[in-house]
Amino acid sequence: MSRYTALVQRLGSQRWFAEIGRRLAPLDLRLYRLTRGRWSVIGRHGLPSLLITTTGRKSGLPRTQPLLYATDGDGDGYIVVGSNWGQEHHPAWTSNLLAQPTARVTLGDREFGVRATLTTGAERDRLWQLVQRIWPGYAAYAKRAEGRQIRIFRLTPES
Repeated sequence: MSRYTALVQRLGSQRWFAEIGRRLAPLDLRLYRLTRGRWSVIGRHGLPSLLITTTGRKSGLPRTQPLLYATDGDGDGYIVVGSNWGQEHHPAWTSNLLAQPTARVTLGDREFGVRATLTTGAERDRLWQLVQRIWPGYAAYAKRAEGRQIRIFRLTPES
């Protein structure tokens, strides 16, 4: 891990940093798409990032969001976190996945379908530890989330 990545991870728990990150998310989405994943506001720091496209539970329209991810063991799938930067409410994309668990993932220049599963119990606890190694700021987000349990999803590629 580079010094820059370590610095970004340390700053990630700061409220001001989360606010900037939340505001940069739309720019990150455009940049990721324009460069086919070669450039990303969040991914340029040595952190793994992807785009997830869900179906809006109310509108039925595609909704795309840049996210950090982790891999679990064999690398068969991706672990994503609905932290919403520590805000009190769940991010819309997590509610979309609960309503319709199929989605599209863009990883670099590859796009593929996934099936999302909300993790619970011991598996969620184990994955919570895993994702905090990628982004330690998740612990601060959980404290700021006003008692909301942050949702963690396993994205399994469809065959």
